[in-house]
Amino acid sequence: MAVAKPHGGQSIKQNYDLDQIWGDLRGGIEQVFQRLSMSKMRYMELYTHVYNYCTSVHQTEKGRALTAKTKKGAGPGGAQFVGLELYERLKELLKYYQVGLLDNGVKLMDEAVLKFYTQQWEEYQFSSKVLNGVCAYLNRHWVRRECEEGRKGIYEIYQLALVTWRDNLFRHLNKQVTNAVLKFIERERCGETINKRLVSSVKDCYVELGLNEDDPTARGQNLSVYKESFENQFLEDTERFYIRESVEFLRQNPVTEYMKKAEGRLKEEEKRVLEYLHETTLQRLLVTCDKVLIEKHLEIFHAEFQNLLNADKNEDLGRMFQLVSRIPDGLGELRNLLENHITNQGLAAIEKLGQEALNEPKIYVSTILEVHRKYNALVLTAFNNDSGFVASLDKACGKFINNNAVTKLANKSSKSPELLAKYISLLLQKSSKNPEEAELEDTLNQVMVVFKFIEDKDVFQKFYSKMLAKRLVQHMSASDDAEASMISKLKQACGFEYTSKLQRMFQDIGVSKDLNENFKKHLSNSGEPLDIDFSIQVLSSGSWPFQQSCVFSLPSELERCVTRFTAFYGGQHSGRKLNWLFHMSKGELVTNCFKNK
Repeated sequence: MAVAKPHGGQSIKQNYDLDQIWGDLRGGIEQVFQRLSMSKMRYMELYTHVYNYCTSVHQTEKGRALTAKTKKGAGPGGAQFVGLELYERLKELLKYYQVGLLDNGVKLMDEAVLKFYTQQWEEYQFSSKVLNGVCAYLNRHWVRRECEEGRKGIYEIYQLALVTWRDNLFRHLNKQVTNAVLKFIERERCGETINKRLVSSVKDCYVELGLNEDDPTARGQNLSVYKESFENQFLEDTERFYIRESVEFLRQNPVTEYMKKAEGRLKEEEKRVLEYLHETTLQRLLVTCDKVLIEKHLEIFHAEFQNLLNADKNEDLGRMFQLVSRIPDGLGELRNLLENHITNQGLAAIEKLGQEALNEPKIYVSTILEVHRKYNALVLTAFNNDSGFVASLDKACGKFINNNAVTKLANKSSKSPELLAKYISLLLQKSSKNPEEAELEDTLNQVMVVFKFIEDKDVFQKFYSKMLAKRLVQHMSASDDAEASMISKLKQACGFEYTSKLQRMFQDIGVSKDLNENFKKHLSNSGEPLDIDFSIQVLSSGSWPFQQSCVFSLPSELERCVTRFTAFYGGQHSGRKLNWLFHMSKGELVTNCFKNK
């Protein structure tokens, strides 16, 4: 049925009574829901029925016509829009269709009800979208106007179809459908292969049925039906299943195997959500699994953690860390256990050294580094360098380095900083066993690891300062670059004040070299050279750990050298006073009275 248009382009409005068109319209709608083929022309005939009825000008109050004065919804030529009676008939037709479906499915169970429900839903949803297109004019004008005026219970035709399905089919079948889905999932958890498409289709239906009835035009999903009719029960079933399985598995298998089982189960559940559940289920599902698979067994994990540490089972330790880290504040006890273990391992390693370590700084420091290296690698790989486990390692090292069998034998807590300073001195002084520059730098970096844990760093500075002074004054340093590098590391660790005297000592040696060169030039220019190869080191008072020398009578040959240099230095630096440390000086006497052998 078409609308006739005169030559002027204006539509001639006719009085379309719903009863006139309903028979043909209903037949077309039934054709749609029976999934029979439909030509484009037939589809347009149905659309035109709805259009003509909605724009008919002689409708009664029952049709809730809108007058031409209405600002919204009025079409060209002052058309009036009606639709309530048509809307109600569509609603009854959809309800009648579903009552017939319900009779066919109400007695079905398990996979049979899933196949029935999903097939009928998919066909119904498709047909409802076609019907929505047929009623597009009704949606755009009458339904829209009713919603804008705040009338409850009025939806676009597709939403009306969903509400009708929910009220007349879903509410009667959802329990057996949901139970069938839950049985499917349990079968899959037990290793069976299931038809995942059926589960996914049920999920899609439950999600689609979530309507915002307060605002039918609101966009976005409302998951109330999905959560209330499926997700809550699914999570309860999940908890029951894994409580039963975990207890039984732990009764028959070691904890290390259980951790692999739990790890696999968690991956399976994540995959399950991706394959056929709604993405919002993932968080609640994982929280439920974490509680049942991990949190309920933390005491067993803690006991096993110590066994794994004792056996150096790093892979299993890493697996346990990954599992327990999923529990809020779950890692605290593991960190405490690790700290105690490292402390005990460090104390035991040092105790094995016995008294030998009191005079062997290399053995002492190397033992400490070996313990630290082992557990630093464990923290880095198995525990992902977690800050809490790093702190446990640091605390443990601080404990066994500063208070151990060696410090007790020496009866002083300063033994560790003393031995560390001595070890560094061995590295930096000239020796036939001096390492290559790159190797030395790497060793100094390792030494700084131990230095970090030394509590009394002032004691270390005292010993280091004395040994550095001795190396510099006696020209025993293997490398000026290595000395400067070590001072730089200490400065970076403790600040400028800590190393200011050490840097000044190092600088004094450089200044003294220049001073000796200038003194030799002075002697050469004066025409009165000394008959002795004489060199000095001028050290800043207050920077060097040396005491004033006792009274000492110099030989006349040396007295002359001292006098000449004192005069030279006074000319270079007026107001400065030289205090000679004769006890720190050395001389070499060459004799010519013996025959060479």
